Amino acid sequence: MPMSSVDGPLQPGDRAPNVVLDAISGDGKIALEDFRGRNPLLIGLFRGLHCPFCRRHVAAMAQLNPALREKGVQTLAVVNTPVERARLYFRYHPIPEVLAASDPVRASHHAFGLREVGMDTVMAIRIDLPGELPEPMDVMAMDEFINKSEGYEITAADQQMMTSDQGQLVGQFLIDREGIIRWSFTEVLKGGLQTFSAPNPEELMSAASQVAH
Repeated sequence: MPMSSVDGPLQPGDRAPNVVLDAISGDGKIALEDFRGRNPLLIGLFRGLHCPFCRRHVAAMAQLNPALREKGVQTLAVVNTPVERARLYFRYHPIPEVLAASDPVRASHHAFGLREVGMDTVMAIRIDLPGELPEPMDVMAMDEFINKSEGYEITAADQQMMTSDQGQLVGQFLIDREGIIRWSFTEVLKGGLQTFSAPNPEELMSAASQVAH
């Protein structure tokens, strides 16, 4: 799939692109076009499962999923993890009724305008999580510390995703039945500004109520 030439993250009012990805939660492919005319869709575009905050974002989507389904909104979590590795992870950490797809080449992220940034920029940020980290840490040290504390074992497939010289920004997009983005939340790579943060659930559910009509 060719890389997108989108200059920045897509915004409410923009038409969502079609992407076709390998399904994690079943066999075959998942295409965004399949939802058009049927269901609104909340799509979360995350880094690989080696990223502890992305695992938490996926779990948060799963927690909101019952309320979203009541409004007719389908949820789809996309991770930059090879499909077989991702299937193994979700076998032991199931996300009932949430669709999941694998995108190790980040085609969906590029299509939605989520850019990559140099690792020098990423490593310049210090993450301070009192009560969880013993001291402010750079991103790689933080990942290593939290993965160890949560018992997440880095495999060769994870390591392959981690060796990129670019850091991937993440985001979530709520798409209506006509394929138009109606709400979005995108990561801002600056200390304290939506770095590794999640969207406000009340704000998301309010937007979901609007697209449900």
